[in-house]
Amino acid sequence: MDTNVYHSPFDGRYTSPEMNRLFSDDTKFSTWRELWVALAKAEQELGLNISDGQIADMEKYVYDINYDVANTREKEVRHDVMAHVYAYGQQAKSAAGIIHLGATSCYVTDNTDIILIRDAFQIVRSKLLGVIKLLAEFANDYKDVPTLGYTHYQPATPTTVGKRATLWLQNFAENLEELDFVVSKLKMLGCRGATGSSETFLRLFDGDHDKCNELDFLIAEQFEFTRERPVWCAGTDGTDGGWREEEQADVFPVSGQTYPRNLDYRVLNALAAIGASAHKMALDIRLLQHDKEIEEPFAKKQIGSSAMAYKRNPMRSERICSLARYLGGLPVMAWETAATQMLERTLDDSAGRRIYIPDAFRAVDAILMICSNVVAELVVNDGVIESRLNAELPFMVTEDIIMKAVEKGADRQKMHAEIREISLQLGQKVKSGELSSTEVKDQMISLVDESGEIPLSAAEVESLLHAGSLTGRCRWQVVDYLTNVIYPLLVESSGSITVDTTVNV
Repeated sequence: MDTNVYHSPFDGRYTSPEMNRLFSDDTKFSTWRELWVALAKAEQELGLNISDGQIADMEKYVYDINYDVANTREKEVRHDVMAHVYAYGQQAKSAAGIIHLGATSCYVTDNTDIILIRDAFQIVRSKLLGVIKLLAEFANDYKDVPTLGYTHYQPATPTTVGKRATLWLQNFAENLEELDFVVSKLKMLGCRGATGSSETFLRLFDGDHDKCNELDFLIAEQFEFTRERPVWCAGTDGTDGGWREEEQADVFPVSGQTYPRNLDYRVLNALAAIGASAHKMALDIRLLQHDKEIEEPFAKKQIGSSAMAYKRNPMRSERICSLARYLGGLPVMAWETAATQMLERTLDDSAGRRIYIPDAFRAVDAILMICSNVVAELVVNDGVIESRLNAELPFMVTEDIIMKAVEKGADRQKMHAEIREISLQLGQKVKSGELSSTEVKDQMISLVDESGEIPLSAAEVESLLHAGSLTGRCRWQVVDYLTNVIYPLLVESSGSITVDTTVNV
């Protein structure tokens, strides 16, 4: 790698080789050539004068790209597609006159973008499933471990470590649903000409509209963008028509010169939503690591701080948040591009899309790898969790103490006043340092037992001071969710799960 020019941190620091390879020049320009071959084959099949030899000549050089010729030509003509048409023709000489026949630049640029988006989504989906699998394992392992719950980041009714993990898990599972929906709606641009009118192809096919439609189908079929759909077939001789299933091209029914840029906004929103889920989980881990309840993995020789040698900073979770924040800002640019495309098209979409579409996929790829890395080795400090629970537990069971006393005939309002006074005393002692967090439980038992007003023994109070009795249905919620939702999903997707925990630095 040249060190005297800028390289994106996604190139080697964050993103996987497979995702970077997908958005490489080699993949991009070889896909252009695959599309030109597909166009030539379709045009030949539909009757145009294109020979098998010309197609064979083109196929010979699909992956042997003469970049030097293309780059030199682009400097002259200031047009990347025409530069590559020329360079391709310099290699496949017999086909030079029919490469790109009838097409406009967006035939290769836009269709390539859609193909790369589809393939990138498959990488993302596989790694997203990997995070889901790891979180499911973690949630199941810790479904019974009580931990302090928080609302407004203030101590609240206990939950379990596993139940909290299902909140992260559910977000990612819903991201997967959205991703699958977006992928199911992806369509190629097809081959429509300069303003989407198909005028050039209508002339090439001597006014045959059916051949124009068939051209789209033949090209889409070669890139696996077809599916069975119901088609209405009109009846003959006055009879009623009917529906039948028919293989059809997944192409936009109508378009300008480009595919609708609303699609980019939909794509980036789906990716940004994954970033939001990852950010929420990573932020939770950062908060919990502050109190040493849960910690992200820390390598044996890892340095937390250049100044404070003792520190274990949650740098991986912080990186997730940082990358997710960048990712979350990209859909705004896609929205602005979609909203400002003038009439049949304008070129002010091009430069931005070259950056934010690859970057969105590269960012989410990096985020998911770090998420897998963190979840796979999350450290749960049971002793710290129990200690923090015990410090807050006496305050959380005050209502239970009141109700227990009322069951034994005490006056509810009087009990409330007594418990309130005891709670305030304990709270003040903890704040002043007079009482440590580990002593609160015993102090609560003693003060209630010695109150003379509350008709409960020390043993009866102690029986209420158990976190497990306050976690409600947490355990069963974890079991039900994993059994009914996550495990079937993982079984269904078992062949496409990638647990990639690679973190380069």
